Amino acid sequence: MGRTLKRSAAFAALARALAKGTRGGPSLGARLAALPRMIRATAKGEYDGGLRLALMAAATAYVVSPIDLLPEIPLAVFGLADDAVMVTWLAGSVLAETERFLEWEARRSSVIPGHVVP
Repeated sequence: MGRTLKRSAAFAALARALAKGTRGGPSLGARLAALPRMIRATAKGEYDGGLRLALMAAATAYVVSPIDLLPEIPLAVFGLADDAVMVTWLAGSVLAETERFLEWEARRSSVIPGHVVP
């Protein structure tokens, strides 16, 4: 239970920090709201995030799966370390990809169909 509380506190602190946005970037709320749109645009073939979304889905499945490459109980710290690495990579990937998607979305909304800019 102690680990769960520490982990929850760490994620809450991360969420508070990200909610403000970094370097003037989008807030965590804007990024999370963009996820369904990003998935939809990728499924329609409009956005090129298919491989990145697949890797993020695989990382999520690995973290939540009861079957683990390094089990937590017999390997203690090492068993948790692989999950921590995956969660860290996943968080960074989601942040980077949603920012990239939001930039793509902004560029796309400024394009006028059928209008060629020299």
